[in-house]
Amino acid sequence: MNCKATGVLPVICTVLFVAAFVHIHCGRSIAADGSEPQINLTKVMSGLSDPWDLAFAPDGAMLFTEKCRGLSVRTSDGTIRHLFGAAGAVLEAGDFFCRGQSGMLGVALDPAFAENRYVYVYMASNTGKSTTNTVVRLIVHKTYTGVTVRKDIITDIPFKQSFNRWGRAGAHSGGRIRFSPFDGYLYVTTGDNHNGPLPQDLSRLGGKVLRVDRDGKAAKGNHTPSGGDPRIFTYGHRNVQGIAFHPGTGQAFVCEHGPGHSDEVTPLAAGGNGGWDPAPTKGVTCASDYCGYTSNTPDGTPTSMTDLARFPKALRPSWNNRGVSEGMGPCVFLTGPHWKAWEGLLAVGFLRGQRIDLLHLDAAGMTTQTTTIAGLPSQRMRSLVLGPDGALYVATDAGEIWRLESARDERAY
Repeated sequence: MNCKATGVLPVICTVLFVAAFVHIHCGRSIAADGSEPQINLTKVMSGLSDPWDLAFAPDGAMLFTEKCRGLSVRTSDGTIRHLFGAAGAVLEAGDFFCRGQSGMLGVALDPAFAENRYVYVYMASNTGKSTTNTVVRLIVHKTYTGVTVRKDIITDIPFKQSFNRWGRAGAHSGGRIRFSPFDGYLYVTTGDNHNGPLPQDLSRLGGKVLRVDRDGKAAKGNHTPSGGDPRIFTYGHRNVQGIAFHPGTGQAFVCEHGPGHSDEVTPLAAGGNGGWDPAPTKGVTCASDYCGYTSNTPDGTPTSMTDLARFPKALRPSWNNRGVSEGMGPCVFLTGPHWKAWEGLLAVGFLRGQRIDLLHLDAAGMTTQTTTIAGLPSQRMRSLVLGPDGALYVATDAGEIWRLESARDERAY
């Protein structure tokens, strides 16, 4: 099998071949009959420090974040430059820091990047007066040698300040940011900080999906419930670290960590409640006032990710990972005829689960079948992004960035 790295990508890579068959979670398998693509895996980069997210410029440059280092770029000629964040960056950020699960997380490019050069990052910020998660907009030079005009467009996303029974400071910050190609708005996912009342609190931005314009102002049509912060698109979330947009309908889908059970994929609707409420109910006491891992009901029923008994109008999950939690994180829809039978499927990455699943959705957005991409190395999958070449790029917690492509003779552009 000849799996060579392309000339566009670095030669500091190893190449693996992924068998052209897939495994279905219920135990069935689909043999290689030509309906699924053959997948080649190329290691694009290695030796990175906790790579968290990726974004591609029209000129082929790949921008990537490392949690405790910041934002960097790999240009089309292979040059790597540290752009923003910790000491040594082109533009250093004195307020940037990393702690626990937080640091420099999501990255997104403005839809008009070729003209305005706007790059957005989601980062932990400590100004000395406050510690928050912040969405920052930067202007990056055309040559990627300079970064100017930093503007903090969202400055009040809650940050977990200290250790409690459930984890360290910096936990559950969310952090994925994506522009919808359909409405042009920026979607920002946030976490619940192990704070019981936060997800259902419409005055604060934790445990939410925000939808804003390029200046951080509330998008039109968010339908936030009365009295809530108008930037809130949906609320009642635990720790969303994946968001993707259906290629046919434009509907946003979130991929969300579960509390020891039931990772969930959920199609969103403006103003919707995700149904997560880890606050103690009347007469119930939970450690650190967070019932996210224990029961908040007298009968001992586990805390539900989507509590339809208490919130009958809550957003319905498309999939719950067979009722287990394996650190669901990034997700992206596969598009392009080179994906063959996988075109239009939702690719979902797992941290503890160390795999990529493909979800088959019906017309209502509900999952009818799951497929696991076979043959991949077992790694914690941190980011999934489609590149301009149609390939699937994967950042892993092992400090690597992979490129998954269907065999070249299957391409159709």
